[in-house]
Amino acid sequence: MMSQQYRMGVVGLGEGRSIMSAALQSKQWELVQVCDLNEQLCREREQEFSFNNWTTSYEAMLANENIDVIAIYTPDQLHFTHIKQAVLAGKHVICTKPVLHSLEQASELLALMAQTDRKLFIGQSSRFFEPMLHQRRDFEAGNHGELAVVETQYITDGRWFLEKGWSKQAGFSWMYNFMIHAVDLVKWYLPDVTEVMGFARTSENSLEHNLEVWDSLRFLMRNEQGQIAQISGDYTLPTLDLAVEPSIACVLRGSKGTSRAEYSNLLYHTKFTGQPAQTTSFEEKQDYYFRFGGTSHHAGEYQNYIEYFADCLDAARDPLPDANEAIHTLAIMEAMTRSVQLGGQPVKISTILAEYNLTEKQQ
Repeated sequence: MMSQQYRMGVVGLGEGRSIMSAALQSKQWELVQVCDLNEQLCREREQEFSFNNWTTSYEAMLANENIDVIAIYTPDQLHFTHIKQAVLAGKHVICTKPVLHSLEQASELLALMAQTDRKLFIGQSSRFFEPMLHQRRDFEAGNHGELAVVETQYITDGRWFLEKGWSKQAGFSWMYNFMIHAVDLVKWYLPDVTEVMGFARTSENSLEHNLEVWDSLRFLMRNEQGQIAQISGDYTLPTLDLAVEPSIACVLRGSKGTSRAEYSNLLYHTKFTGQPAQTTSFEEKQDYYFRFGGTSHHAGEYQNYIEYFADCLDAARDPLPDANEAIHTLAIMEAMTRSVQLGGQPVKISTILAEYNLTEKQQ
């Protein structure tokens, strides 16, 4: 059965550049209007995509009855306000990660979504990269057997970032802006993580720029069943060649096999019981995933996830991550932060949830 075509409005045209490309190339979506306070940026996107229906008024876009879904790519601290406005205007919502800049507004967001039939989908793009999609299919097919360990990483030489004004803005965090991708991959496979412990440090490369933000981080997590996760992140140190050390990777180790999905290499490695070790390359999809800006923009992932969201809307099914799952991820990250501050002591997720009047059941 042919999917319904959904009509999208996009607010925030920095990162929103990728979602514009995704919507314009998807048969399941029509890009109706885009919005940014910066008129010059609107004009740049108009020239880049030959798309001239833009506005600098978010309120005007919300009033557009031809829009079904608002895609939010504004600064993190504006997400809750923009989600609330969109939902109250009767729109479904796609919001880039993280859904909130802190847990302070988590209860209010959950209450808002409980009072509406509108859907909120959080765009955790790494789940929708080609090797990760194939790894998930193998997992759901049972090819790994009983899952024992999940290992994820986001490692990149981001020293160029230290030269930008963004890194000097209050609240900048490698964890929330970068490492959240690796945390989300763990959450995908171990949704019931209960305890976290870890360490972090700040390199001399950051300190030379007067930036005292953790840039090398290591964490261990577990759930009540004893399954273990390991997360690694380095952001201001020289890295090995991508052929040796991909930026983002997810390894699943189970009783019947192991797999490793890689970004941006488009490689997927497997070794399952009764099968030879195999490496599958999806290099033929390079131009689909990376349409501009090298591998720093990955519009193909965005197209995959908006088409997944369209399928969920067709089936009246809740998309994942939704508000509940995204908030639980933020609670995990708050526990990670607390553990570092406590010198590596374990921190329970339930402790964090209780502090914000949230419960495991809500998640």
